[in-house]
Amino acid sequence: MIKKTLFFGNPAYLSLRQQQLVVQLPEVEKNDTISESLKRAGERTIPIEDIGVVVLDNRRITITSGAIAALLENNVAVITCDDHSIPRGLLMPLEGNTLQHERFQFQIEASLPLRKQLWAQTVRQKILNQEFVLRTQVVGVETACMRTWAAAVRSGDPDNMEARAAAYYWAHLFPDIPSFTRRRDGEPPNHLLNYGYAILRAIIARNLVASGLLPTLGIHHHNRYNAYCLADDVMEPYRPYVDQLVIQVMQAFDDISELTRELKAELLRIPVLDVVVDGKRSPLMVAAGLTTASLARCYAGEARQLAYPQFL
Repeated sequence: MIKKTLFFGNPAYLSLRQQQLVVQLPEVEKNDTISESLKRAGERTIPIEDIGVVVLDNRRITITSGAIAALLENNVAVITCDDHSIPRGLLMPLEGNTLQHERFQFQIEASLPLRKQLWAQTVRQKILNQEFVLRTQVVGVETACMRTWAAAVRSGDPDNMEARAAAYYWAHLFPDIPSFTRRRDGEPPNHLLNYGYAILRAIIARNLVASGLLPTLGIHHHNRYNAYCLADDVMEPYRPYVDQLVIQVMQAFDDISELTRELKAELLRIPVLDVVVDGKRSPLMVAAGLTTASLARCYAGEARQLAYPQFL
């Protein structure tokens, strides 16, 4: 079943009732000019088990501890945003799998050669997915070099093919913005990419926990200040799906200078984007679960190949 992504951009009161998330709107509750039936209509309930991601994007949202506990118990990724609507916090459960201790051990004890091989698979598929987006979304750009770089990726990517491909990719992805540079605080559409990647990161982190893995301990990324190094590794081949969606959003909207509610609504489609893993089409959120489950099997020595998404 596809899990729901819930976005709250207005003041709201979120509570728990019989394993249902209860959503109440304070403005409706305080309005004496409308009928009680309309007030009741302003209350909505959603089964906790149907929710995958919750985005809280308003300082006047109140959520009870009971609702938080129920969401985390069901492995829901709860994202909090700052005053600029940029996701800044992610609440995750402490336990997400019955074999968590065993899988932590496999992950911690993973050999360096295994991690290098896993990183090579990650980089190779990322470059191939970037090549597809560039070839299908930008007219007249040459992409044979990217296929060559993907084929040349060696264990651990010592030749840094990832950076070489990224430099070429970003230099050509937005031909109408010749000065574009991919930076977190850069010009548009960097803000769209930042928002989309934050949603994607939460989806990957959620599935890592569900697969009994530690999101902090990465395959390649390592940073003493980063609690989600493994999520940053695993999301790499998924990033081009966000890039493609951002291009489509830019084509559909005349003005993308500000991260409006309409633009965020488009980017919140990320969990249900169609992707293909092992020849089977599924929503991105489901595919991410297949990827993290395959990673757990690799750590346990039961498999050697990561199930990453690929464009057809």
